[in-house]
Amino acid sequence: MDATAQIDLSFIIPIAILAGLGFAAILTRDILRRDTGSDRMREITGAIQQGARAFLRRQYKTIAIIAAALAILFAVALGAQKGLLAGFETAGAFALGATFSALSGYIGMHIAIRSNVRSAAGSLKSFNDALVIALRGGAVSGLSIVSMSLAGVALLYYGYGALGSAINPTTFNDCITAGYTIALCTAKATEDSLILSIVGFGFGASLVALFAQLGGGIYTKAADVGADLVGKVEAGIPEDDPRNPAVVADLVGDNVGDCAGRGADLFESTAAENIGAMVLGVVLFPYFGIAGVIFPLVARSFGLVASIVGVFVVRAREDEAPMSALNRGYIVTSVLAAILFGVAAWAMLQPSTPTASGGLTWAYYWVCGIAGMVTAVVYVWVTQYYTEARYRPVRDIAKSSETGPATNIISGFAVGLEATAIPAVVVSIAILFSFWLGQSTGIPGGGIYGTAIATMGMLATAAYILAMDTFGPIVDNGAGIIEMAGMSEAARRNMDKLDAAGNTTKALTKGYAVGSAALAAFLLFNAFLSEARVKAVDLAHPETFIGGFMGAALVFLFTAFAIRAVGRAAWSIIKDVRDQFRENPGIMAGTVKPDYGRTVDICTRSALREMVVPGILAVATPLAVALIFRFVKITYVLNPVTSLLEPIPTGEPLGATLMVGTIAGVLMALVLNTGGGAWDNAKKFIEAGNLGGKGSPTHKAAVVGDTVGDPFKDTAGPSLHILVKLLSTITLVIAPLLV
Repeated sequence: MDATAQIDLSFIIPIAILAGLGFAAILTRDILRRDTGSDRMREITGAIQQGARAFLRRQYKTIAIIAAALAILFAVALGAQKGLLAGFETAGAFALGATFSALSGYIGMHIAIRSNVRSAAGSLKSFNDALVIALRGGAVSGLSIVSMSLAGVALLYYGYGALGSAINPTTFNDCITAGYTIALCTAKATEDSLILSIVGFGFGASLVALFAQLGGGIYTKAADVGADLVGKVEAGIPEDDPRNPAVVADLVGDNVGDCAGRGADLFESTAAENIGAMVLGVVLFPYFGIAGVIFPLVARSFGLVASIVGVFVVRAREDEAPMSALNRGYIVTSVLAAILFGVAAWAMLQPSTPTASGGLTWAYYWVCGIAGMVTAVVYVWVTQYYTEARYRPVRDIAKSSETGPATNIISGFAVGLEATAIPAVVVSIAILFSFWLGQSTGIPGGGIYGTAIATMGMLATAAYILAMDTFGPIVDNGAGIIEMAGMSEAARRNMDKLDAAGNTTKALTKGYAVGSAALAAFLLFNAFLSEARVKAVDLAHPETFIGGFMGAALVFLFTAFAIRAVGRAAWSIIKDVRDQFRENPGIMAGTVKPDYGRTVDICTRSALREMVVPGILAVATPLAVALIFRFVKITYVLNPVTSLLEPIPTGEPLGATLMVGTIAGVLMALVLNTGGGAWDNAKKFIEAGNLGGKGSPTHKAAVVGDTVGDPFKDTAGPSLHILVKLLSTITLVIAPLLV
């Protein structure tokens, strides 16, 4: 089959978007018709909803100011360098990405704060009802967010294409030099200009996601730490005890951190990696034409359809482990996505000229996609191994708690460090294998495109993974509501089982997000080199070495600021809870309700204040490196064509910042996410009646370890996924300024 015989599957894109949003609407209607339990359950839910909405309103106002300033800055800078139209198009894409990312976070939170009480009410009837309601609530978030990510990129691609795009002169000249026809080079250069104009969409999404995850993560962990230390450790009262003034703030935090923050996180992940793959698709334009550029959108559309099917097959027996039912849906999603991915590759990835792989080029790329899917499965399995109480790492941490908090912390940190090895090896194999397969097609640049296809394969199941992630905070809230409302022991057992599974699903989603960031790192790094016209990043050049140093330093400094922010915000909560206990003894006696609203407000103000510095640091560092080394020229190399000494490319130091920062960021995120998740489940393993159970010295030591792990896994770790992709998208946005 040649290019003229390619099957245009672009019609799948709007169908998948409408199907995703349509099924999300159907699930929403189903959830909202469910029972909401007792008056006390509804009262608690109302307080959670009020606190979550108030936080998001104030947070998004802060983010909007920062985003607007950056949109104007990029419009002016790119307009001066590349023309007014290019500046406005990039700024418009940035604004749309920021808006959709914010909306994704809101959707995730909005449905979660309605599903939690319904899942809790479902637990009064059966374990299956509680699980299905929670997963479908998560699926509303997953399907909506992935649909909007796909819609945003497609809207800009076809919208800007209809308006007409300028020709990228550098791309045109390179194409002519390579010996292609004027007509083909004109089309390729136009397509390149079009894709670059929508790169701002990924940056806007990344920026909002970073602040949403930072602010929400600081909020949720400050409330959690405050509630645990004063409630469990000092006052000796149970988790989610209604006498604890911080308990509602803690439940609010699950929504604004895990739902709103993670929703924005995976929205920007899918958007950034789609755009990066499309950039590399332009490189192969002479072979696949436009089909190679829009293939990532089609592949993602099929993945969305597969996720819809996966969600609807999940059911659980009353005596079944929750993860067994959830994993069954994941397997169905993965298998169906693999089949549909092959259909898309067969239809669209048929080269117009003969290649070394003959008529099997599409099959080579299909296997690249499957390699990405296998990588996702392995990451999910590895994360479960390191964070589930059934396995050795978590049990080792629990056992070490018998000798006190210090040994618990030592053991937990060691688990986090250990958990970097297998994921690093797995993603290395995936990159090598997909690059080799792509290169085996005989197409110049085919190896890099193979890694892009592998990344698309890994993201094919993103909607289902996000459904499992949002499932976590829904059942966490549901368990809290059941306990605070004093419901039956059977309902508590059902929700506790789901809550333990929710901890695992949240951990595996973080592992999945880190894995996609690691696999996409090579893709986005090469996309940057292509657009910045940098042939290689040579660390032997002092400017380049310094750029790499700054990338690694950014990761460590950002992590420090994020963790310290939780500590400072938590102190405000701890002080307020202690003050309320001291000022009103009736709270502990159970005769007077604590002032939940006061604690929520304190937590909100602290989180929003603390998120600004690390967020600005993440944006300012790559900009500073680019600006400084645009003017500071130290190293000169011999140009073999002109035989003259010339300064190294302006983009090379920034390329080192991106490369080293990405590697350090991925490994640090693995340490923080996995270590924090393992600490949490070690505590829950003890609370289940093992090693002394609740209230024992072993349990108190595990609570301290879990408290240390909280800002690791829910603030700094998830924010680092976004930092890695923010580095990629911001460097792609400013790449035209470096040429």
